[in-house]
Amino acid sequence: MLKYFLLALMVTGLLYTVTPAAVAQESGNNPQQSAPAGAPPEHRYGHARLDPAKRTAMLTKQLNLTSEQQPKVLEILKSEQSQMENLRSDSSLSQADRRSKMMEIHKASDDQIRALLNSDQQKKWDEMQSRREQWQGHHHDGPGPGSAPHSSEQK
Repeated sequence: MLKYFLLALMVTGLLYTVTPAAVAQESGNNPQQSAPAGAPPEHRYGHARLDPAKRTAMLTKQLNLTSEQQPKVLEILKSEQSQMENLRSDSSLSQADRRSKMMEIHKASDDQIRALLNSDQQKKWDEMQSRREQWQGHHHDGPGPGSAPHSSEQK
């Protein structure tokens, strides 16, 4: 079970690290990288992995979400996806500004989800977030813009 938890956690971390790369690809003008006309946006650049229903199912298993929590989490994730899609289509923002706003949207969604959880679920959630941050720190040169270093908080 620990293997599944770690795998799911790594996938979650990967989702958060793939988004900036996808934005960088989308902002390029390479016609070979463009999605076919009429293709749903969630099928471009691996965005299908960000499907709110799949993420909700994953969180349901990891956190033992109740039947009351599941639709609320799904709604938060759908809202996050919609905001991200709008942000990706906003060509007036620089890549740095877009990345910063994406981080803000992720943080707001994470905070909303955490607020729905009971104390046991919050502990698991916090562990998942901590591992994601550690994983991201090991796979990048350092913390991204808008993230504070956590060296003084580590145990």
